[in-house]
Amino acid sequence: MFRKIALSLSLVLFVVILCFNFSLQEIPIGQARFQQTVIGETGRSTGSTQDFLPPLRTAGRHIVDADGKRFKLASINWYGASDIYYVAGGLDFRHRSEIAATIREMGFNSVRFPYSDQMVLENPIIPPEFISANLDLLDQHSLKQDGLRSANELDGPRALDVYAACVEAMTDAGLAVIPNDHITNAHWCDGKNLCDASWKNDQYGSMCKVRQTTESWIENWITIMKPHIDNPLVIGADLRNEPRGLWGTMTWGVWATAAEKASEALLKIQPNWLMFIEGISSANDCSGARARPIQLSIPDRLVYSSHVYSWSGWSTLVPYHKRPYPSFALDMERNWAFLLRGNTAPVWLGEFGAPHGGNEGDHHYWDNLMRYLQETDADWGYWALNPRKPENYDNETYGLLADDWETVIDDWRYQDLVKLIKPNEA
Repeated sequence: MFRKIALSLSLVLFVVILCFNFSLQEIPIGQARFQQTVIGETGRSTGSTQDFLPPLRTAGRHIVDADGKRFKLASINWYGASDIYYVAGGLDFRHRSEIAATIREMGFNSVRFPYSDQMVLENPIIPPEFISANLDLLDQHSLKQDGLRSANELDGPRALDVYAACVEAMTDAGLAVIPNDHITNAHWCDGKNLCDASWKNDQYGSMCKVRQTTESWIENWITIMKPHIDNPLVIGADLRNEPRGLWGTMTWGVWATAAEKASEALLKIQPNWLMFIEGISSANDCSGARARPIQLSIPDRLVYSSHVYSWSGWSTLVPYHKRPYPSFALDMERNWAFLLRGNTAPVWLGEFGAPHGGNEGDHHYWDNLMRYLQETDADWGYWALNPRKPENYDNETYGLLADDWETVIDDWRYQDLVKLIKPNEA
């Protein structure tokens, strides 16, 4: 109910602005915010200067900066651009620069920033109610038809404009940004739509609303990355979220070949980018890299990525929330940690998470994962920042921010994540 009221107020505000011919630049940002909460008590970083020197490279199992100093990814996922409204969450509550500052103050040094291929292909105009705390994005645009907001009457920033502006806000705050091709259709990634099960779906013919080939997938990537060629804090590309195929039948070799092709296309336009390659079986499994490693023409650009949730663990049909630690650790070793142990390549655990309260199984999984991440000192990215999901405004139980997009939920999850931020001492 609050969100509906806030959205209605934002439209009223916008019409008033037009009637009185005010400049959008004079309007205070964050119209829909709750009372501000100071984050310094829980945060670990308050400055806007990054704590590394780009460009980044890989050196064995680590990511290092231009001085050879390790840069451990301590990331958060900020989603929404991949979903039904084509826009990152929270822009109707706070200015994008404020959200970026909050991420920094929480201690994270990097952001995984998902998008959908449908967002790139359609690139719709974003209605003002979804960016009502970011009215500066409407500079150079105006509402037609006395402020009515139908798609045919609205002149405003498009999805790619808003996406790029959020990237710029994050890098201005000193955050490293990793765009992620999260899904083909703009929707919540629930694994149900076969047309989203991999980077391409042309083999399914007309059954897919948004049809995609390997070539069009790569073209979308170039569209996303080109605006950031000269931004050194856009450090690379997470090429595809959770490739799996039909019922997990995606083979590593097929995916590796496609990932190499996309990587080469991106490295051709900016050779400093890192290429993040997720495992198959919904990113659980990078074990195929033992026999068939990813090969790139430019060395020291490859980072493997895995996802680990409580329900993962399909190799033995026993999910991780039921596994004793030795069994859990053995699966991590088989799936991705062998790359760290052999000093082969970095591995970024790009998604994991748990709900606010959590049941016994959630805590069991979480404790095992925290122990393993401490022991392996792997790079990581928590899912997610958002307090709400876009569709139906459902509660995002894994989120680390409250509904005001400012107050940190300083619970057991966040407290454990803070302990993982700094690299282990050599």
